[in-house]
Amino acid sequence: MRPAPAAIGDSVAAIDTPALVVDLDAFERNLQTMADFARAHGVKLRPHAKMHKCAAIALRQMALGAVGVCVQKTGEAEALAAAGVSDIFVSNEVIAPAKLARLAALARRVRLAITVDSALGIDRLARAVKNAGSTVDVFIEIDVGQGRCGVSPEQAAALARQVDAHALPPGPAGAGLHLTGLQAYHGSAQHYRSAAERAAAVEQAVAIVSAARAAISAAGIDAPLIVTGAGSGTFMLEAGSGVYGELQPGSYAFLDADYARNTPHPDAPRFEHALFVKAQVMSASAAHVVVDAGHKSHAIESGLPTVWQREGLQVVGANDEHCMLKPRVEVAALPALGDTLWLVPGHCDPTVNLHDHLIAVRGGLECGAVEAVWTVDARGRLD
Repeated sequence: MRPAPAAIGDSVAAIDTPALVVDLDAFERNLQTMADFARAHGVKLRPHAKMHKCAAIALRQMALGAVGVCVQKTGEAEALAAAGVSDIFVSNEVIAPAKLARLAALARRVRLAITVDSALGIDRLARAVKNAGSTVDVFIEIDVGQGRCGVSPEQAAALARQVDAHALPPGPAGAGLHLTGLQAYHGSAQHYRSAAERAAAVEQAVAIVSAARAAISAAGIDAPLIVTGAGSGTFMLEAGSGVYGELQPGSYAFLDADYARNTPHPDAPRFEHALFVKAQVMSASAAHVVVDAGHKSHAIESGLPTVWQREGLQVVGANDEHCMLKPRVEVAALPALGDTLWLVPGHCDPTVNLHDHLIAVRGGLECGAVEAVWTVDARGRLD
């Protein structure tokens, strides 16, 4: 692990580059805004911790009312649980017996849920849980339009019966599966640029989920099933659907450059950029400058970063260790050699996974000071 690029009490100017920096003031406003929204709409909030991979952030979200967090990987669940997170939903399919054994063992220490979309996955999960003597909540994933994981409403009914067959036996002790709900996340819809496109996608998702619930009920399973899903691009639509009972947004806490490109719904709450890569101009010419933060500092699969509060500058290319910037118009001034620039990553999730630490700054990016240094607990936990 790289030594932290700053220490508590350091000025912003003292933070070494490149560094991943959180503007605490904006970040806390983002957390409070989403917590208030969920509370006002009577839905549970389960933020996605795959975005920040950080127990300190997960615990802050739960302190504001989140029921727990989501993760995507077994290793993420283990890392956050080890750091004190007590309610974790693996909102992804896990099929490997060795990983399922690890999750079943983890379920003895924390409340754990997992997503399934196959008979094989259910059988292997049930076997692991029985061997570990634990209980796991199970969500059946419905394909609501993304065409990735998940099953049709008709297939969901058969899987629900199978999960129910492995239900926890009555009594004070035992091991088994608890059919808890439906996972209904439409990842692609989060990044549809227009509000109308996002609304149409969620409308379709709600119809598919409603059909799945009806099919499960027709199969003779009357257990109340919570529908969970939604992301930072559509959460207000799922919350207003009357079908979803739990929201899983993640990026709202930091708001990356890609989400900022969406046209917001007129009634949606607003979030602020709170995650930045601090970079320094390391080379300069009359036509461009180069900063010391390239692919190894920020992910670009969702687009190049933007430059915070320097509208006259644009990132035009990146390499492993370098990022090149040019003026948007010829008359715009270029920064000088040694100057600091703040980059807003295109995609926060994989950007965070590149760093060992998040440097939390209070008082702004110009004159603030380091209030906390958070470890990215689940960095690199791809297992």
